[in-house]
Amino acid sequence: MKLSADLTAFAGRIGHAFNRPELLIRALTHGSFASETRPDNQRLEFLGDRVLGLVMAEALLASDKAAREGQLAPRYNALVRKEACADVAREVDLGSVLKLGRSEMMSGGRRKQALLGDAMEAVIAAVYLDGGFDAAKAMILSLWGSRIENVDDDARDAKTALQEWAQARGMPPPAYLETGREGPDHAPMFTIEARLENGATDTARAASKRAAEQAAAATLLARLEAK
Repeated sequence: MKLSADLTAFAGRIGHAFNRPELLIRALTHGSFASETRPDNQRLEFLGDRVLGLVMAEALLASDKAAREGQLAPRYNALVRKEACADVAREVDLGSVLKLGRSEMMSGGRRKQALLGDAMEAVIAAVYLDGGFDAAKAMILSLWGSRIENVDDDARDAKTALQEWAQARGMPPPAYLETGREGPDHAPMFTIEARLENGATDTARAASKRAAEQAAAATLLARLEAK
């Protein structure tokens, strides 16, 4: 089996030449496109998630030998969460080679965070099965790059930080209210308001409620801390 030109180019972008091209093809096959002769990438996604986790755990231990478990855990979560995987997938233009069924493709599947994140994990597994742990580790460290060095910036959970700020001042946890939703069902934009008991509020818009809540919390917290 030989890779097509677009898949060969993609393999170049992730820095791995496949001895078993069928592994990459499977990693890039979404369930909506799968068939009896072309299995989907779900099993590879399961494996890739574990490989990514081990690589990141090793990298964090090596980068900060004095860090405690309580410091390492949020850094680890920031590096392996679906959003991080999807961001990496966008950087290597994984969406352009992802094989989707017509309905998924028409609903914007190539841009969906969950699909991109899952496929990125599947690609990690494909590299692991094709070239071993060292090959997968080299690819991950290369693609995640500065994220590992700057992980403390990403590891700060704005909602948790805002809640701690409120509790330290005797207030109940912040409330998050959906104040708007725009766009088609397959690509909605949510507007979320973060509100504290003292009346302080801020809003943010994002493609998911979770992201909008985090953004609203971050904006409100930054304003409160600046006072």
